[in-house]
Amino acid sequence: MEPSEKDALRKRIWDLLEKENVARFPLPPHGRIPNFNGAENAARILRDSKIWREAEVLKCNPDSPQKPVREFALAQGKTVYMAVPRLRDERCFIELHKSRIYGSPAKGATIKGAFKFGKKVGPKHMKKVDIIVAGSVAVDSKGARLGKGGGFSDLEFALALEFGVVSSDTPVVSTVHSLQVVDSEIPMTSHDVPLDLVVTPKDSIRIPKREKPKGILWDELKEEKIAEIPILMKLRKKRQ
Repeated sequence: MEPSEKDALRKRIWDLLEKENVARFPLPPHGRIPNFNGAENAARILRDSKIWREAEVLKCNPDSPQKPVREFALAQGKTVYMAVPRLRDERCFIELHKSRIYGSPAKGATIKGAFKFGKKVGPKHMKKVDIIVAGSVAVDSKGARLGKGGGFSDLEFALALEFGVVSSDTPVVSTVHSLQVVDSEIPMTSHDVPLDLVVTPKDSIRIPKREKPKGILWDELKEEKIAEIPILMKLRKKRQ
């Protein structure tokens, strides 16, 4: 699937969610990880899963449809890591725990609340992550996912892997609307991180185990992208 085909698939999903009136604020869904009706139900199904019950530490994307996931995690006393947008700080993750949040733990589940109540940390100061929750525009039944196109979710995984925060066995999950699960196969590249579980408002789809990337694929990173991300600049300097 060429980049133009991926863009066409993203648009098709955004248009479909809007047409079927399942997209919700922030609107329109285009250009973002789309929020959807039933996001809370999907989060509840994930909350009731075995991998969730066994997890003490999550890394979760900061987008609106996964806000209920972050709320459940914080309410249950789990540690939650959210990436600083576009990894623009050397301390590129925000560590959240309900012990540092004044009032309801839900206050820390938003981006604004995360910056207010959370603590910025670099990957080497993170706890071992038990489960990763990723936002998606589209997914397929074999575990491939399509994000907004920036590649930051995959890069966050590679960084965490580089510092031993995650492993190839760390489960990766996405909560989506059933309309985001496509019948066609989404091709994966060497840096794409496959999903282990897809959760919709009605059910969950377990994915046969697929090999995950081994770390940062430097040859595939453009120079301008490295220059925009302080932690990558620091890592490359150490490698040289």
